[in-house]
Amino acid sequence: MTPTVLLRWLPDADTTLELPRYETSGSAGADVRANFPPDARDGLTLAPGERQLCPTGLSAEIPEGFEIQVRPRSGLALKHGLTLLNTPGTIDSDYRGPLGVIVVNLGQSPVHIAHGDRIAQLVVAPVVQANFAPAEHLSETKRGTGGFGSTGRS
Repeated sequence: MTPTVLLRWLPDADTTLELPRYETSGSAGADVRANFPPDARDGLTLAPGERQLCPTGLSAEIPEGFEIQVRPRSGLALKHGLTLLNTPGTIDSDYRGPLGVIVVNLGQSPVHIAHGDRIAQLVVAPVVQANFAPAEHLSETKRGTGGFGSTGRS
């Protein structure tokens, strides 16, 4: 089953920009664009180490049982050091507010995000909600309580 995500333009959005779309037939993520309000259409420039919320001009209705994961675009990360905080970000199916992308410049030079630039990718994924229960004991495993590099594998 292919879920349908309904998208609504926000009142100040530039509706001439493309909706998120898959760039190739094998793409897992749909590219979403920076969509600044009319008084900020010059975009934004991030100094090294700076972070900001970049608007997409959209809100969404995601089918129950699914989420949208917001992920960085690899080309922006490699070429400019631009990535996303809270990665992957999660947009829950019951959220109806503006979709924003928390961008951060981890590079050495300022990075400009122009109106209409592809800034992130959206991956629609199924959600499984677990039951959480208290326990007196947990089953034993070979790894046990070792964590953070304890397996000795690179």
